Amino acid sequence: MRRLLAAGLALAALLARAAETPPLPYEADAKHLGVVNCASSLCHGSISQWKGSNVLQNEYVTWSRVDKHALRANQVLWNERSKRIVANLGLKQPAHEAKICVDCHGHNPPAARQGERFKASDGVSCEACHGPAENWIKSHVAPGATHEGNVKDGLYPTDDPVALARLCLSCHFGNKDKFVTHRIMGAGHPRISFELDTFTQTQPPHFVVDEDWQKRKGRWDGVRVWAIGQALAAQEQLDVVLDPKRGRDGLFPELVVFDCHACHHPMSETRWKPRVGTRPGTIRFNDANLLMLRQIVRQTYPLESAAFNDLVLQLHRAVAGEGGDAMEAARKLRKGLDAVVGKLRDREFGDRDLRAILAGLVDDGLAGQFGDYAGAEQASMAIASVLNFLARRGALGDVRAANAALDRVFETVKDDEKYRLERFQAALGGLKTIVAR
Repeated sequence: MRRLLAAGLALAALLARAAETPPLPYEADAKHLGVVNCASSLCHGSISQWKGSNVLQNEYVTWSRVDKHALRANQVLWNERSKRIVANLGLKQPAHEAKICVDCHGHNPPAARQGERFKASDGVSCEACHGPAENWIKSHVAPGATHEGNVKDGLYPTDDPVALARLCLSCHFGNKDKFVTHRIMGAGHPRISFELDTFTQTQPPHFVVDEDWQKRKGRWDGVRVWAIGQALAAQEQLDVVLDPKRGRDGLFPELVVFDCHACHHPMSETRWKPRVGTRPGTIRFNDANLLMLRQIVRQTYPLESAAFNDLVLQLHRAVAGEGGDAMEAARKLRKGLDAVVGKLRDREFGDRDLRAILAGLVDDGLAGQFGDYAGAEQASMAIASVLNFLARRGALGDVRAANAALDRVFETVKDDEKYRLERFQAALGGLKTIVAR
């Protein structure tokens, strides 16, 4: 039936690889000792980078001073907007104590796994990403310590693209334990907008991917991170659809997995246009991540592209009640995405791949495929990431002109309520001329 699900895939090997994926830091069975244990000037709290060290040693200073994951993530829970959201949701606790808020705006492991020096007010702290330190804090500085050994002792492998995507998306997109639902957004929470590579690049880095880093941890490929992030985000959406508890909110399905702007616009604005073979008046699945994956599959695994597109189309039609069972369509696509992730995990993207993906994204935009704001937003961030990769590899001719054209693209998606496909297409047209040189 589907090459995507079968051709060249050793399913048993993929399942075994998936089983090796470690628990997320908040799930791990070890104690979280607190930021203070990492903050010494002889550990990761140095003001400046150490010479001769294979890590910077100033990671705590970078995190505490300029990283929004630090205290700022927790402090936002004290503002008026957070108080209003809590009141609208009818929560009994204030935002800075409510699990539904602190699970993402802080580091909130179970009380039994919090060490004596652990402080929830530190925000999204070291162990929120690197895992509870109880079993590796001493051994990771021992003579002869290796990254592989540290991971075996419980250090979370952020160098692995799938593990990294699972970690970041668990808060910035959501998972089975924490998820910004339509009800939470209705209470006043901002719409979730996230793309893994873009947000990684805009964070203040506390590591350098140099020759030593790659020797210890493997080659870093931002395109692969972007691609896997898109696949896992799409999987999470489908998991919501397939979960009878998360997928319902009273009489209605969980509306957060559908396209926001298909409904949130003035009634006088008749903006519907045919795109995925469904009729007007139907709720449309938010396919922003799937649109990115269509390009990834098309350019990297072209023989499987038609099968992937067919699975997506089946889901759209079934969700709209125009043929087939929606749950079955979601299950098939979810399984197909497992195969995509398995193949992307070790895929290396060359300049030719990047140019093909870039051209495909621009062409899809010019063809009207990003009529929905969420798709245009993801496409803009993806185009920026690919241009950045090409520039860093010295494979982009006129970087200054490309940046100026990219600024014009971002200007059209700056305000979701004012988004117009025609303006987005005009900006893409200017970009196409430049990158084609």
